[in-house]
Amino acid sequence: MATSETRATSLDLLPPAILATIMTKLDVGSICCAASTCTAFRTCASQILSFLPTFHLVDIAPSIDLLRPLLQPSNPYLRSLKVDCDRLSDSAIELLLRPPLHELCLHNCTDFSGKLLSEIGRRCRDLRSLCLGSMSEYRVQAIDISDLKELLHGCTQLEALNLMFDVSLFLHHNSAQVWALASEKLTTLEIGYIPSETVTEMLNPTLGPHELPNHIQPSILSSIQKLGLSVDYITDAMVSMISQGLVSLTHLDLRDSPLTEPEVALDLTNAGLQQLNQYGKLKHLSLVRRQEFIVTYFRRVNDVGVLFMADKCANMESICLGGFCRVTDTGFKTILHSCSRLYKLRVSQGTQLTDLVFHDITATSLTLTHVSLIFCNLLTNHAVMNLVFNKDIRVLDLRNCKNLGDEALRAISTLSQLKTLLLDGSDISDVGLSYLRRGVIGSLVRLSIRRCKRLTDKCISALFDGSCNMELRELDLSNIPNLSDNGILLLAKSRVPFSELRMRCCPLIGDTAVMALASMQVDEGIWHGSSLRLLDLCDCGGITQLAFHWLKKPYFPRLRRLGVRGSVNRDLVDALSRNRPYLHVECHGEELEAD
Repeated sequence: MATSETRATSLDLLPPAILATIMTKLDVGSICCAASTCTAFRTCASQILSFLPTFHLVDIAPSIDLLRPLLQPSNPYLRSLKVDCDRLSDSAIELLLRPPLHELCLHNCTDFSGKLLSEIGRRCRDLRSLCLGSMSEYRVQAIDISDLKELLHGCTQLEALNLMFDVSLFLHHNSAQVWALASEKLTTLEIGYIPSETVTEMLNPTLGPHELPNHIQPSILSSIQKLGLSVDYITDAMVSMISQGLVSLTHLDLRDSPLTEPEVALDLTNAGLQQLNQYGKLKHLSLVRRQEFIVTYFRRVNDVGVLFMADKCANMESICLGGFCRVTDTGFKTILHSCSRLYKLRVSQGTQLTDLVFHDITATSLTLTHVSLIFCNLLTNHAVMNLVFNKDIRVLDLRNCKNLGDEALRAISTLSQLKTLLLDGSDISDVGLSYLRRGVIGSLVRLSIRRCKRLTDKCISALFDGSCNMELRELDLSNIPNLSDNGILLLAKSRVPFSELRMRCCPLIGDTAVMALASMQVDEGIWHGSSLRLLDLCDCGGITQLAFHWLKKPYFPRLRRLGVRGSVNRDLVDALSRNRPYLHVECHGEELEAD
């Protein structure tokens, strides 16, 4: 058998062009891993990084010292840059911003000031797509309106702009007018948070914040086709201004989270819904009221408003409605029978939605592929039995529909193309899950059975018996009180190469489960625990210091996100962070997000 030294010598004999051809097929993280194995790969990696057109490093948050030798200043071909900036600040601006860039995506920019915006405008004038996340989250008054002005003025070729943070940080007496500087080529705009009053003013600065336009007026951002905003209140005035001013709009995604119950002037009513789709181009509509601060709904919209909306939206392909508590089966049924091209339906907090909506769904020509019915507590198994006549469903989200049971699973098992199934909080049992094994388990990529209180360790053997090759990569077993280490031992023996596993708030899960996952053999026993990138053990009752030994290197080599809390002390977390500096450890109870 060849030694590692012999293999390294053999690689040195390969023509550099062959090595370069192979390594250019890899992402940046894989190139770095390969470079650490031998001199030949290290030399080749250094050369490749000098002409690589795409540099994406988002699965870890690199320090500036790690990033500097990778982002070589001599690379004139770099067009796309995506980096997790959680460990970076303004000192990295010169390193990150390159004039040739067409795409720039910087996540977790919490320690950057407004200087980042202005410097992008000065340095990256050929930019087509820009995404910035969590800008200046830990700073106060760190962003000036002049920074945004410099960005919009400089990036004249910009086609897509995603500012995933609170842009009210720019608040200024003329902050709305600055959007007139935006590129005429801008077709996609997404903003993490912006007051609805500012939206109305920026689309038409001459209009008052709560005034409804009486006629179509020239609009700023008139080339926008896709608009996604999170606001304080979704109002009639804002919806009307968007609908009349954005003549090319095809995608509209509006979300609000009111702090107090809105008054009429600060709310969406039937009149606002009537204003939608003035030009008949809208294909995707999402209107969602979130209950982030208080329990609140769109109380001024009923079936009449939905009937008017459906009449104008016959060509709609995707509809998402959240918080419409006064809309009944009549309104939802009208959508299904009027929108013949609909393939994606999402309803959340549908408090009056019942099985009757889907009773005659076979009489429609719909080909639904994505269905989400969340917190629709009046739905029963009968709704699912009718819904599955749409055999093309790939995503089925039935979270918090508490009256769904095993017969719903029996019906779901006939959906041969199903990729995502979310059943949080339903009334299913171990026996019901066994129905999935006979049908869809081979096609599923994501499964969530969180808060299904009737499940036990037997649910693992009901799903995973080794009888078929599985595509399942994401599994959520959180808040299952009767799931124990024995169930996780069965899971480890299944050798399913999960990338994400969530087991938070399982009181019977402990050290043995972590040891089993760390020793889990995948790929003919070559790797141990290698496939997991996310592991959530928050508030698992049996986690002790022993588990932390198994969370250190060399176990779980691909792990990037870990959730722990409860009896775990801070010293253990700090020791783990020193051992694995690029592992994101969440110890305050927050939900872990995927890469």
